[in-house]
Amino acid sequence: MVRAKNDDSAYAGRYLAVVADGMGGHAGGNVASASTVLDLVHLDHDRHDGDAGTHLADEIQTANSLLSELVATNPQLAGMGTTVTAILLEDQTLHLAHIGDSRAYRLKNGVFEQITTDHTFVQRLVEEGRLKPEDVDVHPHKNVLMRVLGDVDASPELDLDSFDAEPGERWLLCSDGLNAVLNDRVVEQVMRETRDIRDCVNTLVELTLAGGSPDNITIGVVEVAEARDDVTPPASIPPARQAAGERDEPVDGSASASQETGSTAELSGAAIRADVIRQDLLTRPHVLVGSAALATETGQIPIVTQRSTERRAAMMLTHRAGTDATEDGEDGEDEQPTRTRRWLVPAFLSLMTLILMAVLGLGYTWTQTRYYVAEAENRVAIYTGVPQRIGPIGLSEVYEMTDIPVANLPEYQRSQVSNTLPAGSLEEAQRIVGDLRGELRAVSCEPAGPSAAPTSSASPSPSTASPSPSPSPSPSPSPSAEPTAARTAGGSPTPEPSSSARPTSNASTGATSDAAPSPVDCGGAANE
Repeated sequence: MVRAKNDDSAYAGRYLAVVADGMGGHAGGNVASASTVLDLVHLDHDRHDGDAGTHLADEIQTANSLLSELVATNPQLAGMGTTVTAILLEDQTLHLAHIGDSRAYRLKNGVFEQITTDHTFVQRLVEEGRLKPEDVDVHPHKNVLMRVLGDVDASPELDLDSFDAEPGERWLLCSDGLNAVLNDRVVEQVMRETRDIRDCVNTLVELTLAGGSPDNITIGVVEVAEARDDVTPPASIPPARQAAGERDEPVDGSASASQETGSTAELSGAAIRADVIRQDLLTRPHVLVGSAALATETGQIPIVTQRSTERRAAMMLTHRAGTDATEDGEDGEDEQPTRTRRWLVPAFLSLMTLILMAVLGLGYTWTQTRYYVAEAENRVAIYTGVPQRIGPIGLSEVYEMTDIPVANLPEYQRSQVSNTLPAGSLEEAQRIVGDLRGELRAVSCEPAGPSAAPTSSASPSPSTASPSPSPSPSPSPSPSAEPTAARTAGGSPTPEPSSSARPTSNASTGATSDAAPSPVDCGGAANE
């Protein structure tokens, strides 16, 4: 009811049943599930010579390696994966292989139970005693998988088991779209009360849809039956009709349904004729649904390499004549698309590189139209660019260095300059510098030696200071004469005798000089 496409695939036959739930979103969840299911179809026979469980595990591992090849061929599929839950019948034994959060249930001798364990993050928390089972459904990470088939793990860890099979027992394989809506009690009730397994499948699907169905629903139900000799291959029926139940029930009692939730799934990978798989499927009773059915029907089979093509043909059609001719036809059809893809990828990468270079060039050009005011070599400076770096590359440079010492600015303006003052244009940057110049404090430098200050009756007058014979600790480079003045409490200026040229101010009256401050750097010292 929510998904735009179906990422599930399933197959149910006389000896094999498998459900796969693909993940990876639009990129390749359907590709992963369809490829995996179609890689296992050839196991649906009774000639395993006592190694059915080993064959099932080996083929799932091979399907995993093919997914890795698929991603290597088409990087857009990176991150895709699929769950797999499969059972394979051999004589009186059912072999189980499982990975992911799809499930297998069994109804045998009146006992209904879940056989598989979900490979999820919340299930691990439950096993460690950190989460209660009743809180699993409301946990925010309930859908996080710990184990799946895909391009990440070269050798995924499978859960393998075997069970004695008895006529009349039923197995239910499903994707998590079922248990996300229906609890085990409801599933058990339907399994017990529904005699026909096809009706059982359809009832469970309808109940899930009525519950909202936030995910794809794929259900396979098989029933163990006595062997029969009157087996005849079914007529060729489109997979979509098989999912709807419009064909004879398989002789061993298998049924499957997959609910498509939207538009047709798109399968990536090499497109080959589906004759090989179609002909093999026609030799046995089966139901194929989901993305795997769509792939077979449309001919878009997710085959990755010539090796996998030959492998499928050898395993499924060794008893058929004309296999070589079919493969030769596929080779000829694949050769031209392969050559086309060889130059498409480099051309696409080259185009993306050119676009990236153009974007970076335009971005750098834009930064050079910006200005800001900041500190450079302890002085106020105007920068062009932006005050950022990309690795070792700076995006700005000094445009104009002023004669304003940063140390002479008031504390607030000093901090602003340290943090940079952005400007929209050069004119605005120069205006900021002018404002900072107006905020300068008057700075007086201590002279190199004592000097005599002349007296004045009305206003300060310059006097020439005599250099002291001894060196002065002042950082001033040379002795200088500066006018000094003092005001009395009555406000009339009186001369202030002094034996040195050090400027002074009367603290009781707070007198200051009327002269404009000048940006003189005295090593950071200021007379306040």
